[in-house]
Amino acid sequence: MATSSIMKSITIDSKKNSQKLISALENADKKGSVEVSFSKQHREIRGKMIREIFKDL
Repeated sequence: MATSSIMKSITIDSKKNSQKLISALENADKKGSVEVSFSKQHREIRGKMIREIFKDL
């Protein structure tokens, strides 16, 4: 996922579009994830730390 996409709001302007969003979320929930191995050192960040990193964008 692109990092900019986690900072965006969406507007649902019709019942049809809301049903499409719900369907997409339900389908995504059913799909399994793939375990990945990192080849470089990394750390997990969440919440406030993400906002801090992208505060100037």
